[in-house]
Amino acid sequence: MRVTRSMLALSGAVAILALAGCGSGGKDEAAVPEEVTGSLEHIAAEAKCKPNMQTDADEIRQALCKKGKEKYVLATFATDRGQREWINTAKDYGGFYLVGRKWVAVGHEDLLQTLRGTLGGTVEVGTNHSGHSSGGKSEEPSHSGHHAN
Repeated sequence: MRVTRSMLALSGAVAILALAGCGSGGKDEAAVPEEVTGSLEHIAAEAKCKPNMQTDADEIRQALCKKGKEKYVLATFATDRGQREWINTAKDYGGFYLVGRKWVAVGHEDLLQTLRGTLGGTVEVGTNHSGHSSGGKSEEPSHSGHHAN
């Protein structure tokens, strides 16, 4: 079997999620139910959310939900491909994503872990760009020297 970049990336992502404590052990993993499926309204009902619809289109339906004082976005997708493209684009902005079959919840990590106990799914983490700003600053002196002349 030939190892490809995508296989390595997937293995690395799984390892990072395991080390980050997204499941923090066998007890939590056993507590995760089979993931919920269905319409946005059905998934929202399972999460005890009265959805405030924001987008109601053929490809994506999106609503705002509240759990206690915290808000989160719940979205459903017409296709698996549309969902994955949306998630891949959204993850560039950081954040936390609870991902199920043709649905995603976006919100604070603690809230998503709670929702995961009800809805199932897996937590995905967006890209953290905080390291880029320090990288840019370390390069500034070398670039600023070129402009001094």
